[in-house]
Amino acid sequence: MKCYICFEKGVERDAIAICIVCGMGVCREHLVREEMSVAEVFDWGLEREKMVYPKTCPRILCLYCYDALVAQKSEKKK
Repeated sequence: MKCYICFEKGVERDAIAICIVCGMGVCREHLVREEMSVAEVFDWGLEREKMVYPKTCPRILCLYCYDALVAQKSEKKK
C-alpha cells in the first residue's frame, strides 16, 4: 500500500500505518500518533465514578483527520 497524501503530490512512498478515522494509508511523514487515556464511568445509582486506567491506547491519524479533530475540539471550547 502506498501513502495517499504522497500520491496526491506525485511521490511514491510506502504507507506504514492506516488512519483509524478514514482508513487512508499514510507514511511516517503524514501521520500523527497520539496516546489516548482509557477511562470508564461507573454509575453506582447515587453517584458516578470515573476510573482512568494507567496505560494508554495508541491512536494513529492522517494529517487531514487530525486537523479536522483539532479544529472540532477548538470550536467546542469557544
